[in-house]
Amino acid sequence: MISTHVLDTEQGRPGAGLKVGLYRGQEQISLQETDEDGRIAELSPAPLEPGVYRIVFHADSGFFEKIEVSIAIADPDEHLHVPLLLAPYSCVIYRGS
Repeated sequence: MISTHVLDTEQGRPGAGLKVGLYRGQEQISLQETDEDGRIAELSPAPLEPGVYRIVFHADSGFFEKIEVSIAIADPDEHLHVPLLLAPYSCVIYRGS
C-alpha cells in the first residue's frame, strides 16, 4: 500500500485538493485528490505487485507543474508513505513512516 500527505509549507497547512497520480510504466493506475487534511490513505485501488512505480503530484503552483518520483516496491505488503512538502520554489519528497 502507498499513502501520501502533502503539506503547503508556505501557508503552513495541508495541501488539500492536489491531484496525485500513480503509474506503473506508462499505465496510470490511479488518479486521486488529497483530502482536506492533504492526505490520500491509499493511492492504489488494487493490490500492488513488486516493481517500479511513479507518483506524480500535479502541483500547479505557478512554478512546479508536476513533481514526479519513482519508487521501487520489493514487498507489496509493506506500507509505504511518501509525503511531499511543497512551497512555491522548493519541494521535498521523503519516505515517511
